[in-house]
Amino acid sequence: MTDYTRPGPMTSAGAHAGLLTRLPHDVAGLAAVGHGLLIHEHIAPSYDVELSDDDRATVHLRRVEDLLGRIAERDGRPLTEPREPGDRVPGNCRHFTVLLVTALRAFDVPARARCGFGDYFGTGTFEDHWVAEHWNGDRWVLVDGQIDAVQRGLFPIDFDVTDVPRDRFLVAGEAWRRCRAGEADPALFGLAFAGESGLWWIAGNLMRDAAALLNVELLPWDCWGAMPGPEEEIGRETAALFDRLAGLTLDPDANADELRELCQDERLGVPAVVRNAVRERDEPV
Repeated sequence: MTDYTRPGPMTSAGAHAGLLTRLPHDVAGLAAVGHGLLIHEHIAPSYDVELSDDDRATVHLRRVEDLLGRIAERDGRPLTEPREPGDRVPGNCRHFTVLLVTALRAFDVPARARCGFGDYFGTGTFEDHWVAEHWNGDRWVLVDGQIDAVQRGLFPIDFDVTDVPRDRFLVAGEAWRRCRAGEADPALFGLAFAGESGLWWIAGNLMRDAAALLNVELLPWDCWGAMPGPEEEIGRETAALFDRLAGLTLDPDANADELRELCQDERLGVPAVVRNAVRERDEPV
């Protein structure tokens, strides 16, 4: 089994590890800390915050060490002191997730990031999303580290976000399986405000989820290898590859060795340089 108590390259606090020592040890408390440090770039207006293009540059930070550096640079107080919304560092669901994963691992709690789709954002579809997953001693529990009191007022959330039901957030492999089996419509999986959805989007998230299970949590728009482009038709051979990958990610602990071996395939493995689709440029991981 992969050791999910140890930081990976993206979830290491690095030079800022000392900032984590005074954090609460409970999941809800750690998520609340994240709420006071980060602000979602697309939901900022709901906090009466308007972000400039320069402000939004932090959404491209991959490493938690760099994210913590920006947080401390803006405000040197302990992380447990909530910042005013306008003083929080802009990010997205993936940043809330990796920050929570980093904090949980700092207390030797097995935790990992999962990439997939949530159905609780009021769009009637499954929206591109990231959540954390931690081992509570009996089972893996999904935790949405992004949702705070403000967002509970925005979205129709009727469950405990520290124990997200498995039918409300689908890991990408489950979304892929359902669509391939004819149990779900690929058009319902994507990003509603961008007007994009489909099997190609699910395949991209499947590769990102597999990478995250191997402790390489990339940006939601990082692209590489066999990841299809918008509306690109997925050929039979590639679809079969994704079928196999999806099956492994549905039980990543039992399939850890096989998943690691499959991701040695250059079509799936994360290279040293990926394509940042938002910035339209290649960037080192």
